[in-house]
Amino acid sequence: MREAATTALPPIPNLRDVGGHATRSGGRVRTGLLYRSVDLARATDADAAALASLGVRVVYDLRTDDERAMAPDRLPPGAHLLVADVMADDVGSSPAAFGAILEDPARAEQVLGGGRSARFFVEKYRTFVTMPSARAAYRRLYAGLAEPGGRPALIHCTTGKDRTGWGVAALLLLLDVPEELVLEDFLASGPALAPIMEPALEEFRARGGDPTLLEPLIGVSPEYLASALDEVAVAYGSLDGWFTDGLGLDAATIDALRSAFVERA
Repeated sequence: MREAATTALPPIPNLRDVGGHATRSGGRVRTGLLYRSVDLARATDADAAALASLGVRVVYDLRTDDERAMAPDRLPPGAHLLVADVMADDVGSSPAAFGAILEDPARAEQVLGGGRSARFFVEKYRTFVTMPSARAAYRRLYAGLAEPGGRPALIHCTTGKDRTGWGVAALLLLLDVPEELVLEDFLASGPALAPIMEPALEEFRARGGDPTLLEPLIGVSPEYLASALDEVAVAYGSLDGWFTDGLGLDAATIDALRSAFVERA
């Protein structure tokens, strides 16, 4: 069960409060501490002011250098940017590299057809767990969120569904939110992004492309999250093992995260 946040959010795509979820122990993830969204490049003055009114102090940007250069964030007044580049070690396969492919339907079929696009994302989620730049980025994110000065915060990548999706899912699991609720939250990015993805699908179709090729790129699947969790189990034994051994976070930092984010009944 999730308790809805009472504060109105600006109309930024895929913008959601991470809080509100019940935990297995009877607590609840606090609202008003962490938000997630697409990048803030298209945020209006009103959007930025609304985020500032939510108290957002830090914007954690998980994008690559190229993505940030192409679409720099418009920060809320009073907030500062903290870059945590998940894919710094694998820039060639970042979302920024897909633009040229999507302009050529024949090339897209060659690269993405035959289930290759879905397999790409399954493998990409595995790298979120083990790639050194990903582990460094998520360490920076969680260590920052454990500090009072790092909250309230907003976390995003380009669409807020993959790098952000895993980062939020792992945090919620650490906070003892049941896996089925975490998956439900993870999958909510699909319908949240559908309206802004439709023009890209139509443009691809107009060029003679098959829009179904793009579905794994613009949506989310239970298989993606499952692949990351499988990699956690194989590489680190458990989610706690990923946070401690994979990310190098100490017990005090993890306790601080749980204390800050979970409201006990």
